[in-house]
Amino acid sequence: MSKKDKGQTIEEPQQQEETIDTAEANHTETLTVEEQLQEELKKEKDKFMRLFAEFENYKKRTTKERIDLFKTANEEVMVAMLPVLDDFERALAHIEEDKEAEELRKGVLLIYQKLINTLEQKGLKKIEVSQGDIFNPDDHEAITQIPAPSDDMKGKIIDVIEKGYKLGDKVIRFPKVVIGQ
Repeated sequence: MSKKDKGQTIEEPQQQEETIDTAEANHTETLTVEEQLQEELKKEKDKFMRLFAEFENYKKRTTKERIDLFKTANEEVMVAMLPVLDDFERALAHIEEDKEAEELRKGVLLIYQKLINTLEQKGLKKIEVSQGDIFNPDDHEAITQIPAPSDDMKGKIIDVIEKGYKLGDKVIRFPKVVIGQ
């Protein structure tokens, strides 16, 4: 072999090493770029999933709010109708005392029943409270206290002054009661 051949042979391993080093450097850079891209992709996926979950929660919340709004949309009308119901009940109590107005009582009772049925179809419910029930400030509104007729009536409802009503699950008027002291 000549010097020229030897030089070339010697140079060839150096070139191969440089090529390998360059390939390794490119490979390392490629991995680094790939890793960076993978991290960016993970971050974007995470942002997307969080945004998607937030949007789903928003949809659920607005749907629930809309349903609640529809349930209580006519609350103002119902509250305005409650004094009319009270007046009907007072009129019926007064007419029952007068035996000459039997036909009038029947007519007023029919109208009252029709009004009650219509309001119940729209979600109005009467809160049942009777004399002798235990007073609960969360469920009743105490108008006044009077001396209890007996010891067992202390802290209990003596009389119901005004009936209470619910619209769905929401109390729109608490029953007004007199309690024993």
